[in-house]
Amino acid sequence: MRYKSMVLNSKCILLVLCSMVLSECKYGYVTWECGKAVGYTTDHQADIPRLHVAKATYSNEINKTGWAYLEVHTSADSSDEQQAYAAGYLEGFLTRDLIWMHWQNMLKGYCYNKTEICGLIEEFVDTNEDYIATMIRENPIDPYWYQIKLYYIQIEGLAVGYNHATTDAYQWLTVRDIIWINMLGDLDDLAMAVSMPPEVPDGLLFGERCSGLVKLLPDLSNLYTSQVTWNSYQSMLRFQKMYVLNYKVSLQSNEMIPGRKMSFTSYPAFVQSTDDFYIISSGLVAAETTIGNSNRTLYQFIKPQGQILEYARAMVANRLARSGQEWVEIFRKHNSGTYNNQWYIVDYNKFEARTAKNPGSVQPGLLWVVEQLPGYTEAADLTEDLQRTSYFPSYNIARFPAVFNLSGGNERIATFGDWFGYDTNPRAKIFQKRQAGIRNIRDMFLTLRYNDFKHDPLARCACAPPYSACNAIAARNDLNPANGTYPFRALGHRSHGATDAKTTSATLRHSYRFLTVAGPPHNLSRGIPPFAWSEFDLGPHISHIGHPDIWIFSPEVHNWEWGME
Repeated sequence: MRYKSMVLNSKCILLVLCSMVLSECKYGYVTWECGKAVGYTTDHQADIPRLHVAKATYSNEINKTGWAYLEVHTSADSSDEQQAYAAGYLEGFLTRDLIWMHWQNMLKGYCYNKTEICGLIEEFVDTNEDYIATMIRENPIDPYWYQIKLYYIQIEGLAVGYNHATTDAYQWLTVRDIIWINMLGDLDDLAMAVSMPPEVPDGLLFGERCSGLVKLLPDLSNLYTSQVTWNSYQSMLRFQKMYVLNYKVSLQSNEMIPGRKMSFTSYPAFVQSTDDFYIISSGLVAAETTIGNSNRTLYQFIKPQGQILEYARAMVANRLARSGQEWVEIFRKHNSGTYNNQWYIVDYNKFEARTAKNPGSVQPGLLWVVEQLPGYTEAADLTEDLQRTSYFPSYNIARFPAVFNLSGGNERIATFGDWFGYDTNPRAKIFQKRQAGIRNIRDMFLTLRYNDFKHDPLARCACAPPYSACNAIAARNDLNPANGTYPFRALGHRSHGATDAKTTSATLRHSYRFLTVAGPPHNLSRGIPPFAWSEFDLGPHISHIGHPDIWIFSPEVHNWEWGME
């Protein structure tokens, strides 16, 4: 494995002298002199000096709330490169233990029996990194490439911080290892493109990652933006993160990036969300659900040169965009065709809530939607549709007819039935029915956690038993009987389901907060027990190091310690 450092044109050579003690301290900070960055941890905020490059607060409360929390702030008095490196370094050092656990759960065995495919992926990433390094070198003042550079410097710092906190050489991870974990969303598409197996993997065929909902209350009293992650249960080591990175727009600019502050749900070692769900200082809230793609011919458009993998493109759009339209325009650049999603971007600057003195208003540009496939993207301002219907649902099926057709949607309907239709999918019908009763954030949250598969006629299928716990806003595929019969694997018994729910509002988003809960949904009165690894038949065969056994946590709104600085 090789890695081309993105730390270019630095005036100082970074040499980190680690003065930290390996323990789970609440605070950390990095100070800097030319050629030397020194990191510290402390249990007391007052110990953080005024002159620092970055500071962070971290707490692992996974056994208490289902979440770990990380808040990283950098100093605008330091160079952008120093900020990016120090932010990554602090995160890698402070969260070392969770990173190693998550690596073992998610990637440790990924290349077993797939050494040839992994070798091809390595070659792809090598070529892609060469392309990125060339573009950064040739475009030093371009805002896009400048932010790409800072993004990879942050990853590099994270790897160094992690390794400085790691005493067992067996557990060391390279920068490339950290890149692999950040590109987990892109990985299936990338593996398909470099190997072209005879059958399209289920994850690409069915999409089956996440539910999303934007709800505009008819009286304009509030606007909710939400997302429900669907994922393998082994992924449930979770973070709520907040980054305050005081970067300039470009090397020759004094203007701060619009997205210098953002909160998001995430995972250990990820310097982005991957769920995805972001609340951004520009006034934007960005989220997505994955689109299934069964059109094999499209994979020829995935190339290592001229393209940026999705995990990096999304974060650059988050940092540079000032509006939903700008977000879409930035995101579409250098489309990789990997991790193909339907993104919905809500611009809260375009919404004014109704009050006793104000009737409220909605402006064009409030809701932009963009859908991505290899070699093709399509986007539109859907604000008028949102005003007309009061909601926008997202459930792994392309809305735009051209994207639906190009991704093989009609063929999937012909093969598997109406479950694959945009208007006929069970979630489409459940969203349509449930959203009408939303009057407040509690109603919104109950909708996001909705699963009544044993009783809801919309959860019925040509299955035995005649329903599936996948036919819900929040799936619980583990509850489908292992000896059941299902027309396709997505409806069957698997280690897969909704692993969270989160929603923000016109009020909460000002303080980068959101109402959230960790773990699969449960409702004892409707026959849905809490998820427990010890009671799951597949549990002994799936790595879940660091997880609580029983996932039964209460919804919460986390208050960021330094969020309004």
